[in-house]
Amino acid sequence: MSLADELLADLEEAAEEEEESLLDEEDLETIEEVQEEMQVDLNAESVKSIAKLLDSKQFAEILAKIEEYVKQPKASAVMGPVEAAPEYKVIVDANNLTVEIENELNIIHKFIRDKYSKRFPELESLVPNALDYIRTVKELGNCLAKCKNNENLQQILTNATIMVVSVTASTTQGQQLTEEELEHIEEACNMALELNQSKHRIYEYVESRMSFIAPNLSVIVGASTAAKIMGIAGGLTNLSKMPACNVMLLGAQRKTLSGFSSTSVLPHTGYIYHSEIVQSLPSDLHRKAARLVAAKCTLAARVDSFHESSEGKVGYDLKEEIERKFDKWQEPPPVKQVKPLPAPLDGQRKKRGGRRYRKMKERLGLTEIRKQANRMSFGEIEEDAYQEDLGFSLGHLGKSGSGRIRQAQVNEATKAKISKTLQRTLQKQSMVYGGKSTVRDRSSGTASSVAFTPLQGLEIVNPQAAEKKVAEANQKYFSSMAEFLKVKNEKSGTMTQ
Repeated sequence: MSLADELLADLEEAAEEEEESLLDEEDLETIEEVQEEMQVDLNAESVKSIAKLLDSKQFAEILAKIEEYVKQPKASAVMGPVEAAPEYKVIVDANNLTVEIENELNIIHKFIRDKYSKRFPELESLVPNALDYIRTVKELGNCLAKCKNNENLQQILTNATIMVVSVTASTTQGQQLTEEELEHIEEACNMALELNQSKHRIYEYVESRMSFIAPNLSVIVGASTAAKIMGIAGGLTNLSKMPACNVMLLGAQRKTLSGFSSTSVLPHTGYIYHSEIVQSLPSDLHRKAARLVAAKCTLAARVDSFHESSEGKVGYDLKEEIERKFDKWQEPPPVKQVKPLPAPLDGQRKKRGGRRYRKMKERLGLTEIRKQANRMSFGEIEEDAYQEDLGFSLGHLGKSGSGRIRQAQVNEATKAKISKTLQRTLQKQSMVYGGKSTVRDRSSGTASSVAFTPLQGLEIVNPQAAEKKVAEANQKYFSSMAEFLKVKNEKSGTMTQ
């Protein structure tokens, strides 16, 4: 590519950019012109100068076509694309007309509110709903005393609201309206109520005809919402080709006229977000529910575009699945169970047992000397053991009743147990009849040879017989004067000395 060709290409790109900028400026000018046309003169005397939809030719033609199709008992079957049906265009136009009616009602409500605030300025805050406000203004008029015992007003407002309105009306600072102002307000009220009736008539027609065009889609979001998203998408075929993320944004309002809407416009929210199935959930689940419903609507639109499941079976299945997920989202969290603390990481230590362990416990146990040193008497002045260690005393050591302190420490819990039979045997062996003297183990002179036995009663016993028998045995085997004994060897049969 030569240098000249590159220069020509750059010049062409610059020319295209200038054309695009000019187009953008023209678009902005047209948008500003449209916005200027939409700005209504709320200071006008008559409502017909700002609300012209009711007398328009388009409004009359669409209503006339609707009346013709309503007389037909059932819609004709659709062959091929749904957009080819003659009644389809009427349904789309009627659906678009409902949106225009909503905007017209907002304009009329603003007009009536500005005009009637001269008579009852507090009514706007007491009755926030637009249609209820219009009906209340038409019923009250210039006479606010009609609030009490009014049967027509009881069909519009609740008893609590009527009571608040009647109390506020008795203390309002409003002024009386002139006959001309009152006529303009009544004319606006009649126009708003007539538009509202036309809107309901269009809704009934659209709902009755959507069952043959998009039965599955109508089951999920309702006939009105289904007609709205079909109309803005450009038909059922185009709707079936759109992804779910784009279907959710159909009908999103980017800009609204200030003062014409009583609700704040949420970003990235369309007809599906404001449908009944989504708005029935808590506000924190609205966006999540709108994404789910948009995904199911895309599937239902694809089924309807191929004329499958004309009875709406697929739509009912999808709606049931949506409701199951809604119930799952709103379930309370499971109850937290109180679990015990986990076992410590350190395992249980093995405990030593047996004779060696008991001996060690006895050797390292607290001795009687230490026990007596630790024991203190309250209310007595203790003498210090050392001059340099004040407050260190010997406790009960050296005091009366502190004998046997050098006795071996025996743990009663770990000492060896002996059987009762062995205890009786030892007791019999150590049994001594009569008293003994402390000198060379001799019997005292008070020892008696008469003993009481359980068998014969009184019995003469030799107290020294047992001792004499033991002494003879010791002298026989362990005496220093004893000689060797002759023991017979059983195996060899010989005698050993």
